Order: sequence, then structure tokens, then C-alpha cells
Amino acid sequence: MDYKDYYKILGVERKASADAIRSAYRKLAMQYHPDKNPGNKKAEDKFKEINEAYQVLSDAEKRARYDQLGSEYSNFRSSGGRPTDFPWGNYGGARGGGNVDDIFSGGNFSDFFSTIFGDAMRSSARTPQAAQGYQQEVEITFQEAYEGTMRQLQTNGKKIQVRIPAGVKTGSKVRVANAGPDGSDLYLVVNITDEGKFERDGYDLYTTSTLSVFTLMLGGDTEVETPTGKVKLGIPPGTQAEQVFRLAGRGMPHLKDPKIKGDLFVKLKVQIPKYLSAKQRELIEEASIIKF
Repeated sequence: MDYKDYYKILGVERKASADAIRSAYRKLAMQYHPDKNPGNKKAEDKFKEINEAYQVLSDAEKRARYDQLGSEYSNFRSSGGRPTDFPWGNYGGARGGGNVDDIFSGGNFSDFFSTIFGDAMRSSARTPQAAQGYQQEVEITFQEAYEGTMRQLQTNGKKIQVRIPAGVKTGSKVRVANAGPDGSDLYLVVNITDEGKFERDGYDLYTTSTLSVFTLMLGGDTEVETPTGKVKLGIPPGTQAEQVFRLAGRGMPHLKDPKIKGDLFVKLKVQIPKYLSAKQRELIEEASIIKF
């Protein structure tokens, strides 16, 4: 049996952060996903290999175990040892187990993975915490998180529709009952791809609106982006820069009751004109003598 270099498979350094590993996985998984490479056996095998590498390196416990093995295997090889003579049995048990990636990629893990992690995976399937071990990331947009959405999964030889409720956030887990191996549950781990569209704190949202200094001084209207589209916000005369306005009920819907929504807070940013006409400059200079 050959040693599998999961870091090399994902194209990251051994000291790579969890975010770097996750980013590399997403990029490669998108490139080699079977849906984008129909009938391409090499792409399918690569996709399975990428999933296997991510399964190990994204889990702190598995990664630590793998790193220890890698260090000892490297020393063994440096001393002239052959892969067939390495004591693989000291680092795991018999083949077995599986996880949610099998469900989505339609194949088993490599002998290397099964040898090193097989017992742990099989044991976890017998415990009440088994569902936490069967996970698959699902990407949705911010708008889908706001409105709720559906995803179709291929699992255990059949297609199922899964509802992702409104109000989820990155890291939320959606339970799919009896959809995992041997009738166990699996969890979809939500990742919102354009989360930076709004800053979020619980169910409240935060955004900014840039407007001219003259609108702040004289009053007027400005358009504000909300999850349901643009709305007009009235600006009273004499409004200060960095002032925050609250739009009640314009935030994220609550998971338990989507009819209840958080608030949207809008911070005003001032835009100073770069060029002024002679008349404008004269008027501003006159105004500058006003005492506050």
C-alpha cells in the first residue's frame, strides 16, 4: 500500500490554515465535480481523491493523526525502508466505515484511508454522535439564505429534495433524517458564498450607504440596498456622517418563525466632491464661517 500525500492532493503547504485548506478544496471540487465532467472517469477519481483529502485535513483530530503518521513514514523511507514493510497496522484497523462523501461521490475511500481511519469511522457509526461524522458542505447564496431554498441530493441510490430553511448562516447544519449510510442521519453544513453582502449579527444586518456632503447638510433621499431590493431612506437636514439609521424588520428571518425578522442598520458614509466650480467654492467659503 502506498502513502497518500493529502497536502499535495489539495495543493497546500503542510502548515496551511484551515481556511486555506477549505479554499483549496472548494476550488478543486468545483473543477472536478462529476456534474461538470460527465463521463470523465479521471475527473471522477480525482474528485473522490480530493474529498478524501479534505475529509482528513479538515478534521483536527484526523489531521493530527495523519501528520504523525506522515512524519514517521518519512523517517522510515529516509532510512531505506520499503512501503510494503511499513507497519501500517499500527496506525489504524481493518477496512470499514465510510462517510457522507461516499454518498455524493458514489465510491469508497482508498485502502490507505480505510486502513488508517477505518476503525474510527466504523466506531462513530455506532454511537449517538454518528450523525456529526456524516457531513457535507452545501453552498448557497445570501439571497437563498434569506428566502430559504431547496437542494437535490443523490443518496443511497435515490434522489431526495432537501429544504434549507430561511435564516440559516454559514456553519448552520441541516439534518437530513435517515439519508446517511445504514439509515443514519447526515448533516448539510451551510456555507454562504456571498456573505459579505451584508454584515450580520444574529438576525440583524448591517450595511453602509454613501451620499454627498450636501445631502447630509440639506437633507434629501438616498437608496439603500436591502435583502428584498432597494428602498428610499429619508435624510433629515444636518445629518452627521457615520450616523446610523435602523430599518425595523428588514433583517434576516428567524429560523423558528420566518415571519419575524431582525433589523437592518444603515451607516452613512460621506462623499466629498473632488472638483468645485468657482461659485460653489465661494458659497462653501461663506458657509464655513458659520459657528456650530
